[in-house]
Amino acid sequence: MDRLAVPLPIAPAPRVRFRELRSLWIQVTGTLCNLACTHCLNASGPRAPWLASLDGDTVRRALADAEAHAVKEIYFTGGEPFLHPELPEFLATALTIGPTTVLTNGTLIDEALAERLAALAMASIYSLEIRVSLDGASSTENDAVRGAGTFARAMSGIRALGAHGLLPIVTATDVRHDPTLATRLRETLLGAGLTRPRIKILPLLPAGRAARRHTVPLLTADELDGFDEHRLMCTETRVVAAGGVYACPILAGLSGARLGPTLTASFGSTPLYHQACRTCWETGLACTNA
Repeated sequence: MDRLAVPLPIAPAPRVRFRELRSLWIQVTGTLCNLACTHCLNASGPRAPWLASLDGDTVRRALADAEAHAVKEIYFTGGEPFLHPELPEFLATALTIGPTTVLTNGTLIDEALAERLAALAMASIYSLEIRVSLDGASSTENDAVRGAGTFARAMSGIRALGAHGLLPIVTATDVRHDPTLATRLRETLLGAGLTRPRIKILPLLPAGRAARRHTVPLLTADELDGFDEHRLMCTETRVVAAGGVYACPILAGLSGARLGPTLTASFGSTPLYHQACRTCWETGLACTNA
């Protein structure tokens, strides 16, 4: 499948040490999504997801384990997290532990959901962030990647969040290598009534559906010589997904990124075996809100 389109390493993959559990990611809906974006890094979609959703007990156990390890922040991703019927309850629990973020395409956020999310945020001493994905500053650009009508639906969700006091982080993948993308997105958001736009631009990753049209060489041990490993997210991040615990939210579900069956068992070194590892090494990519 396209998610596995990565060349085999010609030598053992270089490894980096785990330092601390700063970020816990929970791939709550696996690869179940209501959209099938052309560049999706884990090939999510509505038909026959290749990675299953998590049950409530698994999520609650992961949160408890992360709290015991003094986790600093929690992220819920997928797929589309708002397809999980228990997500609001998971968020309520996570917000007793630390700052919490949901990564969403925004198309399922209506007034009622925005109001519920705002109530969760108001009840917690920690912040609740909602990251909404757009891949263009107009419907023409975005819908070519995400599907017809998705720009209008996502913008409706963004406006609903803003109206209830939640300032979403709009995240865009620079699929066209466009240096004007952030500026144009800001203008679009200002025009939609968001007085303080928050924007995060991500590079196109050689993973998922983009892997066959965007390939890069694998990292080598020589290239890591003298490199500050602390710049790599996998030294302080773990991902709970179906099948175990993984090193990276980009590679969750892939056997090469699986580090163990439990959070504690995953705290060893991480192999940088995938093409996407080079992107992180070259760009300083962080999937966190920073």
